[in-house]
Amino acid sequence: MNEFKDKVAVVTGGAQGIGKCVADEFRKAGAQVCIIDRQEGSHFVGDIARKEVLEAFAGEVAARYGRVDFVVNNALPVMKGIDDCSYEDFQYAMSVGVTAPFYLVKLLSAHLVPGAAIVNISSSRDRMSMPQTESYTAAKGGIAALTHALAVSLRGKARVNSISPGWIDTSGTRYEGPDAAQQPVGRVGRPIDIAHAVLFLCSSRSGFITGENLCIDGGMTRQMVYHGEHGWRLEE
Repeated sequence: MNEFKDKVAVVTGGAQGIGKCVADEFRKAGAQVCIIDRQEGSHFVGDIARKEVLEAFAGEVAARYGRVDFVVNNALPVMKGIDDCSYEDFQYAMSVGVTAPFYLVKLLSAHLVPGAAIVNISSSRDRMSMPQTESYTAAKGGIAALTHALAVSLRGKARVNSISPGWIDTSGTRYEGPDAAQQPVGRVGRPIDIAHAVLFLCSSRSGFITGENLCIDGGMTRQMVYHGEHGWRLEE
């Protein structure tokens, strides 16, 4: 994948989990990677919910490289439900999950080079829910919609797509039995499953794709669920 050599990739939430895997794959392909994360490390440390942090980060990227080829908005919003999610909690989730991706792209837009690509990490929760997940689900739905809006606004400048991961284990646990069997592909997802898709959407091989969402969930959102069928049982 020589097309990534010496190109500049920006990854939010890139110090752990899916984001780290994405950053590692970009590096393996020869790209320069700029990470922002709240976790301490050699990357830019900061909370993307804060406007001044985003401005400082974008300024550092621009000053150091003068160009941006890829932006991956991956940072994770808080998950709280209607019973315990305060107004401030909900606003914070929106700031991390929707406002920050929008503002970061806006700040970096003048530095996007021809052939640039943006990938927003949504979630399969943008189309299905569990109880008490309103803040996270709303943020993920928001970034999925933001994706096609940006794709239209940035036409001719950058392609913009999103990925909706399903159950992706970031702990290295090996799941067997019902946990694996409930996925039509027969296993729980891994961060590399998402990283491979990110690099595909940033590559010339996806040059005719923009404004789209790719759901990577092992087929879970396509499987009908009825009590007593295929090993599924409802227990209350």
